[in-house]
Amino acid sequence: MALDTLRGNKLRSFLTIIGVVIGVITVMLISSIISGINVAVSKQVESFGTRSIFLYKMDIGIRTSMPTREERMRKPLTMEDAEAIGKLSSIEVAVPFLDISNNFFGQKINVTGKNGKTSTSVQMKGTLPQIEKTTSEILVEGRWFSQSESDDKANVCLIGNSVKESYFPFDNAIGETLEIGGTPFRIIGVLEKREQLFGGGGGNNDQSNAIYMPMGAAMKLKPNADDLFILAVANDGQLEKAKDDVQDLLRVRRNVKYGEKNNFAMETAASIIEQFDAIFRGIFAAMIVISSIGLMIGGIGVMNIMLVSVTERTREIGIRKAIGAKQSDILLQFLIEAATLTGFGGIIGLLIGWLLTLLVKFVMPSYVPLWAPILGFVASVGIGIIFGLFPAWKAARLDPIESLRYE
Repeated sequence: MALDTLRGNKLRSFLTIIGVVIGVITVMLISSIISGINVAVSKQVESFGTRSIFLYKMDIGIRTSMPTREERMRKPLTMEDAEAIGKLSSIEVAVPFLDISNNFFGQKINVTGKNGKTSTSVQMKGTLPQIEKTTSEILVEGRWFSQSESDDKANVCLIGNSVKESYFPFDNAIGETLEIGGTPFRIIGVLEKREQLFGGGGGNNDQSNAIYMPMGAAMKLKPNADDLFILAVANDGQLEKAKDDVQDLLRVRRNVKYGEKNNFAMETAASIIEQFDAIFRGIFAAMIVISSIGLMIGGIGVMNIMLVSVTERTREIGIRKAIGAKQSDILLQFLIEAATLTGFGGIIGLLIGWLLTLLVKFVMPSYVPLWAPILGFVASVGIGIIFGLFPAWKAARLDPIESLRYE
């Protein structure tokens, strides 16, 4: 009988559940975006290895403001710092990375291929042959540059997958030449495509849009460059000891007094992921508030329509009670109506939300966790029961004699 009533008022029922549909779509969309970015970030950070320690002069991780003056005034890390860290007993290897993507005037260095294509968005970094011992990059074609090539400042390079696809989409890149800042570099290796955030895009967001070269060759392109980042890998099972050792060493080398804050940043994969998790928890809380507003609007609509229904069907309720229907029967009928109404709205919201998450995947990571559709559906049905309870209670308490007299 409850379902027959809903089928008889299709348009009114649909308009009533619009708020529920919007609320469930919001749950699906925001949860899929948050979960997708969280998974992508975790994969990207963990690709550097769970034993990795990231070191830089300025704070690493998610920034909510511009670097402070104190950060900007910090002296950069040095090659000597990397060498000293690499000699610690708890460290397996320490590899420096020198960013030379910009010249001293803030202009991007040009990268030109044989097909005439030129780009200024490629990330360029100088490093050492020890990069092979880290998991920061994985070689899929060719070879790593050798120690002799590093010592000789040879013009050889390793390119990321996006560079290969951009300059040599149909050719073997090994042995080909790229002109970097006017200097020809021979390609000796191609690196595996890395996990991308926000769709990659060929710029700084694309971690595969990078070129690595020997440190000496990088210094020739940009003499006196000092934007150095150090990736240290701890020995197996010694991450915490390695962190303490590295911190103590750098504090001494950088003249940090006892009790003063570090004038460098040190993070691990786990600590960076924790930063993202803290932000995602805040966004998730905001999602709950936003989606709750839609669900509340839907719930109020359900209550209104159910109160109108009780008034319209007063005589019907009186007849049912007169032929033996109990208060619990009337209460259950109206609760089923309300729950069915919002549950149907929940299903519509889930279907639309799922389709929208497929579209979102084209521009940013998107992943629908199992709990999202379950939560959306349970919440929609729960809203129907909660907001339908008062109209159902009111219907159940109607006096059968007064109801039969109702016109």
